[in-house]
Amino acid sequence: MNSREINLKSIRPELSSALIKDNMSSDEKFQNLVLRPIIKLQHDLLIAVFRNYIVKHKSVFYDLTLDKRIDYIENAIHKDMKFRNSLKGMVIGMFTVEEYEMYIQNSSALNKRMMNIVKERLLSHIQLFEKPEYLTAI
Repeated sequence: MNSREINLKSIRPELSSALIKDNMSSDEKFQNLVLRPIIKLQHDLLIAVFRNYIVKHKSVFYDLTLDKRIDYIENAIHKDMKFRNSLKGMVIGMFTVEEYEMYIQNSSALNKRMMNIVKERLLSHIQLFEKPEYLTAI
């Protein structure tokens, strides 16, 4: 193993809930062994990136109801290709070369899994996307 591979794997969180079973598909194993730990590692960055996305899109997110906010997040991830590709890059950039070679064999299905995990992570932390309060001068 080269130092990049060792370093990348050493900083990933261990996920006790990510079970690996013999009857799992290779995509599911990849999801549990590679995607989930990387996405958890990138959590703070993903939150910051989505906050920036909200601001870059005129902060309309803050005026929406909870249901509409959920739709907004889903649309941002599934329909805004520039944003989606940016998110994918944050995950793929944390792959080892071997993991990347496995990923490209079935990238379409793995991209779906990846974006669904990112979407669920953002939705489960939706309370972090409240409008920031600013102090006003007296």
